[in-house]
Amino acid sequence: MKITALVENTVSGQRAEQLGLGREHGLSLYIEACGHRILFDMGQSGLFARNAAALGVDLAAVDLAVLSHGHYDHGGGLARFLELNGAAPVYLNEHAFEPHYHGSERYIGLDTALAGSPRLRFTGDEAELAPGLTLFTCNGRPRRHDLGSFGLTVLRDGAFRPEDFCHEHYLLIREAGRRVLISGCSHKGILNIVDWFRPDVLVGGFHFNSLPLDDTLAAYARELESSPTVFYTCHCTGRDQYAFMARSMSRLHYLSTGQTIQL
Repeated sequence: MKITALVENTVSGQRAEQLGLGREHGLSLYIEACGHRILFDMGQSGLFARNAAALGVDLAAVDLAVLSHGHYDHGGGLARFLELNGAAPVYLNEHAFEPHYHGSERYIGLDTALAGSPRLRFTGDEAELAPGLTLFTCNGRPRRHDLGSFGLTVLRDGAFRPEDFCHEHYLLIREAGRRVLISGCSHKGILNIVDWFRPDVLVGGFHFNSLPLDDTLAAYARELESSPTVFYTCHCTGRDQYAFMARSMSRLHYLSTGQTIQL
C-alpha cells in the first residue's frame, strides 16, 4: 500500500522544494491499495492536481475517488478532478452538500452546482466500494469524548445549528492482514474514531489545531499512545499541537505535501 500527500498545509524536504510543490490549508491523498488507484479528497483548489503532475501521479488513471466530508478545503478541487478524470466515480456522503458554515456568515461548504453530476455516488452510513475498501460514517455510535462543533454550523430548516458532522465518513482499507483507516479531519473526535475502529494505521487530521498546549491535550496524546495504532497525521492537527503530542507518542508521524508512506 502506498499513500502520497498531494496537498497539505505544509511542505518539507529537499525533493518537494526541487519539484516546486505548493501547499494550502487542505488535504488530498493519492492511495494505491487493494488493486485500486484512489484519490481521497481534493484540497481547496486545483493545487492538488498541479502537485500530482510534478510528482508523476496520473490523476486520469485514478479509478475511484472519495470525498471525506462536505467542506471546501477537502472538496474545493472536485470540479478540477472531474475535468481531469472522465470516468472515476466520486463517493461522498448523502449529507455532503448541506450548507455548511463557520458561524453564520462564512460558507465553507461545497460548490452546489456540482451536486447533480452523474459521476457522484452518494452513500449512507456504510458502503463497500470494492473488496477491502469500505466507507463508514459511524453516525449514531456513542462518543466517549465530545469536543463540540468547533464553531462550525449547518443550515437546516432555516436555522443555523451546531454541526453534527453526519456528512463525514472514513475509509477503512483491509489489505495484507492490516486495517488502515483514512480520515479527513476526524471531526467526530479522533479518540472516538480510534475506539470505533482500532486500526493498525490511521492517516488523517486530528482537528486539534485550535486546542491549547496544555494538560488536556497531553492527556489526549497519552490515550492515543495507549492504543497500538501507528498515526500519520496532517492538516488540521496543527504543527504546534503535533510537536507537543509527539513528546509523549512514540508512533506519531507527520505527513507533509509530497511525502509518501509505504505500508
